[in-house]
Amino acid sequence: MALTGIEILKMLPKKNCGECDVPTCLAFAMKVAAGQEDIGKCPYVSDEVKEKVGEASAPPIRTITIGSGDNTFKFGGETCLFRHEKRFENPTGFAVLVSSDMSDEEVNAKISSFNSLKYERVGLTLKADLIAIKDAGNKDAFIGLIKKVREEASTAPLILMSEDPGALKEGAEILGEHKPLLYAATKDNLEQMAEIAKETGCPLAVKGETIGETAKLSETLQEKGLKDLVLDTGARTLKGALEDQVVMRRAAINHKYKPLGFPSITLPCEMADDPLVEAMITSVLVCKYAGITVLSDLRGDTLFPLLLERLNIFTDPQRPMVVQEDIYPINGPDENSPVLITCNFSLTYFIVSGEVEGSKVPSWLLIKDTEGLSVLTAWAAGKFSADLIGSFVKKSGIEDKVKHRNLIIPGYLAGMKGELEDELPGWTITVGPREASHLPAFLRDWKAS
Repeated sequence: MALTGIEILKMLPKKNCGECDVPTCLAFAMKVAAGQEDIGKCPYVSDEVKEKVGEASAPPIRTITIGSGDNTFKFGGETCLFRHEKRFENPTGFAVLVSSDMSDEEVNAKISSFNSLKYERVGLTLKADLIAIKDAGNKDAFIGLIKKVREEASTAPLILMSEDPGALKEGAEILGEHKPLLYAATKDNLEQMAEIAKETGCPLAVKGETIGETAKLSETLQEKGLKDLVLDTGARTLKGALEDQVVMRRAAINHKYKPLGFPSITLPCEMADDPLVEAMITSVLVCKYAGITVLSDLRGDTLFPLLLERLNIFTDPQRPMVVQEDIYPINGPDENSPVLITCNFSLTYFIVSGEVEGSKVPSWLLIKDTEGLSVLTAWAAGKFSADLIGSFVKKSGIEDKVKHRNLIIPGYLAGMKGELEDELPGWTITVGPREASHLPAFLRDWKAS
């Protein structure tokens, strides 16, 4: 049961030292109770208190981390059924499958795709997350493949898949601190896999023939002291996998059923032979509610739309995507380059900056904080008014970067031209195009007045 802020406060030292970056212990306790701070940020609480509060305030679906250092993949940690209730926390992981019975050319092609298929979108790098390495029955080949993947795709968190517990143990020992996910504990090897997971400290996948069997195996492993589990219900059809994902999430969120309170791993690569069908299955499981999906291959035509879907699903609907208020130089501007201004809504920024960059015209782009609102919405809400823009231009430092005094405003703000000239004496206000796509031609014809 979750602890209240007052209950947590009673376990704190009440120093009000501020070393946790919160002014008082009461405020810190309230933030911990609300899930906004980690109890571990207090340097004076005991390990016993950390464990007690951590367990009580943990999300109903446990957070699992694979990999090491900066090259980790975190999944789970979910607290709701529907993203509008709060938000989805950790995006579904996309893994590509390589097997010890594949040719070197096929393995090299998949590693190359993993390393190269990356896309920039609204300031984020979108890419696949993990590589799953499967043992096809030859232990030596499996171990050799682990070493190859680790060397050639060093940033990739790994999933080791084998029916041989000894091979999984050896593979985990080779990877050392770069903790892989061990796949999988079943009813036939439960004891061995439990011991290996304890010895190596690696998260352990649990695979049952049904969701009920998976829950029983999970419960047994928890009784043995294992906490970092990942669940595979054995479903290998879209209908079965979807139903199981929904049941697991509801059981964990609504009923606090701990045996199913772990993220899942699904294998679309075993559900279809057609890459397009596999991608469609994956698209469903991203929405409901897979922690990891394993794909047979990575192809740009199927991976890119999946990455965009994931981005949309796991964007916090209650928090607009924004960029920092600042001056952004584009194409190496100088003191004679044009100065443009727009809002800090991410989509607006990246569309405008992309068009300016494409124009090849060196420019200064001023980004005004509008709390993530688009141009017209911000203007209507009074967050992109003449007085606020004027104040921002004066304090931004742009006057020290250019000789001229000419500001280009979005075409939709043409009505505030006169007001802006009053707010910025000595500046000429130029009304730019309404559509960003018209900026390249506009900038190429621009001349400072």
